[in-house]
Amino acid sequence: MIDPFMFPRLLPIAQPPQMDTSCALFLHLDGTLLDLAPTPESVTIPPGLIKDLENASARLGGAVAIVSGRILDEVDRLLSPLKLPGAGEHGAVVRMSSGQRDEVDERIPHDWVTALEAIAHGKRGVIIERKPHCVVAHYRQAPRHEALLKKACQALVTELPDVFEVIDGKMAVEIRPTRVNRGRAVRRLMETTPFKGRKPIFVGDDVMDADGFRAAEAYGGDAADVFMRFAGRPSEVRHWLRSALRPN
Repeated sequence: MIDPFMFPRLLPIAQPPQMDTSCALFLHLDGTLLDLAPTPESVTIPPGLIKDLENASARLGGAVAIVSGRILDEVDRLLSPLKLPGAGEHGAVVRMSSGQRDEVDERIPHDWVTALEAIAHGKRGVIIERKPHCVVAHYRQAPRHEALLKKACQALVTELPDVFEVIDGKMAVEIRPTRVNRGRAVRRLMETTPFKGRKPIFVGDDVMDADGFRAAEAYGGDAADVFMRFAGRPSEVRHWLRSALRPN
C-alpha cells in the first residue's frame, strides 16, 4: 500500500488567524468571501453569508468593513440589506460607519474607456468595466488577449503617469489613481470609531490586497492571505467568519 504521507500536500492546510471581540475585520469580497465567477455580474451569495456578516459586525461593535474593487453600490446590492462600512474601487471611496464618505478627486478619462471598448470590440469574452475612478479590462474568458489589453492600458497611462497606474488583477488589468490602494481604506477607517484602537485583521486573496495587508500589520494587526491561511478556499473564510466569534 502507498503511504500518503510520502507525498507533499497539494494545498496548504487552513490556518486562519485568531480573532476576538477586540479586533477589527477588513474583508475583500470576490475571491475571499465569494467564489470567483466568469464575470463580475455572475457571482452568487452563499446561503448564510449575510447573516454571518451581520453577526460578526454585532460581535465586533460594528468594526467589520468590506474592501473591494467594486463600486460601493454594487457591494451594497450584493450584501443587501447590509450596508457595512468599507471601501469601493480599492479605496478610492471610503465609507465610514457614520455613512460619511471620503472620496478622491481623480476620475478615469472618458476617452480611455472609449479606447479600451474599441479594442475589446469583436473580441468575445473581453469585458470592459467602467467605474468612476478606475477602468478594468477582464479577460478571464479570453486569456489570449491578455498581452494586448495590458499593452493598451500601459499606453493610456503614459498620458498621465503621475496620476494613474496599471495594476494586474486575477485575469484582469486595471487602471486606477496612483494614490489609491486598499491600505488607504484601512488607514482611513482605523482613524474612526468603531475601528480606532482595535487590532485589524485584513483577509484578502489577490495582489491588490498586499497594501491592505501592510496597513493592517502597521497597526499591530494580522494579514491573512486566502491561499496561505485558508487553503485557497473562500468556503474556509466563510466557515471561519461563522465560527471564530461564536459565543462559548
